[in-house]
Amino acid sequence: MQENSTPGTAQAVANVAPLKAREVAAALRVDVSTVYLAIRQGDLTAYRVGAGRGTIRISRAAFDEYVAERGIPASELAVAL
Repeated sequence: MQENSTPGTAQAVANVAPLKAREVAAALRVDVSTVYLAIRQGDLTAYRVGAGRGTIRISRAAFDEYVAERGIPASELAVAL
C-alpha cells in the first residue's frame, strides 16, 4: 500500500494544528490557569472542541496575535511553535 503523504507533510500539519492551553502555557512559561484567565478575559481567542465541556484549542494565528500584541519576541518563547 502506498503512502499518500509527502515528506514534510506531518511537519506542515503540526505547524497549523491548533494549540492546547497547556502548550501555550509552556511556551509562555506561565501556569495553565493564566492561559485560561486570558481566554476568559477575551485577551486570547480560543474555541471548544468536543461534546459537553469539550476541550479548549487556540489557533496559531490567535496565539501569534496575542504574542505580538504584548511585544513578546519569538526568541523569548520557551518552545518553538
